[in-house]
This record gives sequence, structure tokens and C-alpha cells, in this order.
Amino acid sequence: MSQHYEVVVIGGGTAGIMVTSKILRQDPSLKGKIAIIDPASHHYYQPLWTLVGAGVSKLESTRKPMGTVIPQGANWLQQAVKHLAPHDNMVYLQNDESITYTNLVVCPGLQLKWSYVKGLPETIGKHGVCSNYAPQYVNETWRQISQFKGGTAIFTHPNTPIKCGGAPMKIMFLAEDYFRKHGVRPETNVYFETSKDVLFDVETYSNVLEDIVEKRDIHVEYQSNLVEVNGEEKRATFENIKTGARHTRHFDMLHVTPPMGPLDFVKESGLTDEAGWIDVNPSTLQHTQFNNVFALGDASNAPTSKTGAAIRKQAPVVAANLLQAMKGNMLTHHYDGYTSCPIVTGYNQLILAEFDYNHELKETMPFNQAKPRRSMYVLKKDILPKLYWYGMLKGLM
Repeated sequence: MSQHYEVVVIGGGTAGIMVTSKILRQDPSLKGKIAIIDPASHHYYQPLWTLVGAGVSKLESTRKPMGTVIPQGANWLQQAVKHLAPHDNMVYLQNDESITYTNLVVCPGLQLKWSYVKGLPETIGKHGVCSNYAPQYVNETWRQISQFKGGTAIFTHPNTPIKCGGAPMKIMFLAEDYFRKHGVRPETNVYFETSKDVLFDVETYSNVLEDIVEKRDIHVEYQSNLVEVNGEEKRATFENIKTGARHTRHFDMLHVTPPMGPLDFVKESGLTDEAGWIDVNPSTLQHTQFNNVFALGDASNAPTSKTGAAIRKQAPVVAANLLQAMKGNMLTHHYDGYTSCPIVTGYNQLILAEFDYNHELKETMPFNQAKPRRSMYVLKKDILPKLYWYGMLKGLM
């Protein structure tokens, strides 16, 4: 017999923990009636992985046991989801058990597609190939940067949606800064191979970043997508996403941002758009067909950057609207697409980009945030992690 919950939350990442905390704070009567499904044993604060890869922070500081962040009053089901049946209000788990729900919040994040790049699964973590996008490889990024003696360093941005669109540039800027400070920059070529046709989607910030890469002699190849890596020969092959033309470049260090996409069970859930993301109203974050289903975070098709800052604004909307929907009331809470991307441009320098669905600036500081500042770097390194663990995850922000 299936176990039943009033609210089932799929995913114990930032979105799942935060929205559950918000729901329980607003309606304590749901204690014991809400479940979080997530197979992971640890919860990570992923935004700090950029600084782990740059040797500033330790990986251990980004991780806590999952059981310590599950909100009191929620049941944690440490299982992976096998299949969703939204017409039956049912979730099937990998252990072949099933649970039913009255309301569903889908926020399991996304998956990294290492295999989409030929040769990458075999060579990631060795031969000079590294990535900040997975905890098992992020320390290799710092090893590559700290031991770099000159040559060619390449940083990539794939032709898919990704978590934190600015992250591929952040580690590039930090590495280039490190090379200069340690005297190897004159013997180094730095390349940014990006599938995009601009450095950043918001013109105000993109213009500043273009000035920075020009002044620091960083070579940018636009519309260039990594398609193959030969680790032993240290060669990376890129394809122009418009012409299909390919070029191969030797590397001494290669930082890869892997292609990303929806989780398999999400794509097969019957809840998605054609691209496989959960199909929601971009304002209310309610599913477009199932009124008892909401989604937020990286798994939804809300047309904004996939960041923790976006989740911070989405979670209150989902929690409030879900509780209204449970009572049959009109949904009165709305998300405007706000997201934030702290773009680290060097050690002790950061641009705090904040904007909405329309790429209009939504800056919160009383100064020009497009200018790299040490104060904003301190915000990312020292202040935001504490706000995350002791504010956001507890539903206080």
C-alpha cells in the first residue's frame, strides 16, 4: 500500500530544502505530512566551488550531511525517483516503492552530461582536464592552476543551459589572475571557448566583461562548442554552432563546463516542454496543466538563469501559491525572473550582476554593480555562505 503525503517535494537541493522550510513556517499543520525525496547523503553549497577551484575555499566547507539540513517536520525519503505518474498523483521510487501525494513540488535540479563530449568521461580529472562543476573534480582545478608553468589554458562554455551561466568565466578570470601574480602569464595563452555570441546576456555587464578580457589579453572564441577531448595528446576539438566548422587546439590545462540537461525521469514525466524542462507558468511557477504541481530551480523552464539567487526569489512564490492552491484560492504571488550572478573577475574582485526576465537591472546596492569591487568579493566568499546555511535553508530569507 502506498504511503500518502499532502506535499511531496522532489529534490533536497537548495530549492527543495528552502521551499519546504517556507511551507512549514507558513503552515505548521503540515508537519509530518510533507516529504522530501532525495538519494544524496550530503547537501552542497555549490556557488562556493568556484573559490574551491581557485584555492581560496575548502571543499569540506561547502558540504553538510543531508540529514542536518532537512527541515524539522519533513520526512526525508533517501531514494531516487524512478517514474512520475501525475495523472495518478503518484511517485515511483527506485526501490520499487510508491507514494501518493495531494500536491507535488518538482525541483530535483539537472544532470551533467559528460558523455555529450567525446572522450571527456575517460579524461576528466586527469591529463590537465578539470571542472568546477562536480565535487570529485573541483580540487583538480586548483591543482592545475597552482602547478601551471605556462602554455595554453582553455575554458569552455557548452551549447546547453547550465547552472550559473557566469561560472565558466569566473574560474577563467581567477586562473588568469593567478598566472599573472605568479609570473607565468607572459608564457601563457588563455582561451575562452563559448557557444554564446556574447560574454553575458545583459548588455551592461557584457560590455564591462568585454573590456576586461581585452585588457587582460584573453582570447574569446564565440559560438564555439567543445565536442571532443583527447587527453593523452592534450587536444580539444570545437565546433562552430552555426557553420559546423571545427578547429582543434592544444592545451596544457582545460577547464570544462559540461553540457547539462534534465534528469531522465523528469523528461519522461509528462510534465515537460519539448526540451524536457518542467513546464510552468513563469510568473506563478504553477504547472501549466496540473494545478497541484509546482516547480522551481534548475529543473523548471522558467526563462531565467539557473542560480541559487533565482531560487531565493522563487521559493517564497511557490510556497505561498501552493498553500493558496491547496485552499482553492487565487494565486496572488508572482516571480519576475530575478536572478543574480556574482562574477568573480579576479582574487578580491567581483561584479554583482542582478537582473530579471527582461534583462533589466535589479541591482540592490547603492552603487554601480558593473564595476568589479573587493566588497562584493567578500560578500560572495564570507557573507553569502553564512546567509545560505543559516538563513535561506531555514526559510528565513
